[in-house]
Amino acid sequence: MSVYEVIIKRRSIRRFKELPIPRKILENCVDAARLTPSAANIQPLEYVIVDDDQMLPQVFSTLKWAAYISPEGTPPEGKRPKAYITILKNRDIGVPSSVYDVGGAMENIILVALEKGIGSCPIANVDRDKLREILNIPDNYEILLILALGYPDENPVTEPFDGSVKYWKDKSGVLHVPKRKLGSVLHWNTF
Repeated sequence: MSVYEVIIKRRSIRRFKELPIPRKILENCVDAARLTPSAANIQPLEYVIVDDDQMLPQVFSTLKWAAYISPEGTPPEGKRPKAYITILKNRDIGVPSSVYDVGGAMENIILVALEKGIGSCPIANVDRDKLREILNIPDNYEILLILALGYPDENPVTEPFDGSVKYWKDKSGVLHVPKRKLGSVLHWNTF
């Protein structure tokens, strides 16, 4: 599968199979994130992988899932992620534009995971104080984002944008995600 095909296939997954993810794949995800371009090459990002069965529910308890389709957007017991990667920014280093580093790091993790058949869901709505305590994260690190990971147990589809960005589930439980058409966002040479 080409990189473009992986990107086209990629959707946020909120229902996962109860299969462990090999640590080598998780390590490769972080290695790909580590190699992401960084503002001024400062490299202020660090990562915490959680795959321990005792810790997974603790991390899960800090997350708020899919507000548009709550409570159906929250993975039920037996369909929850089998790993999380927390992306941190060291506040002691970096430049103002370092805040953009997280997007590239997140996307590299997502693409490496999907290439191996692993779905993901980036989550920014996090009880950061509680997560900081659970993961023993020092105060000089900012919790930027959590990526939930697991083998997908759903197949979301894209829908043409009809004026609303709200994703929704149909009667069969399929998640529909509106996306704007290329022609409405692409401009050549001038706006």
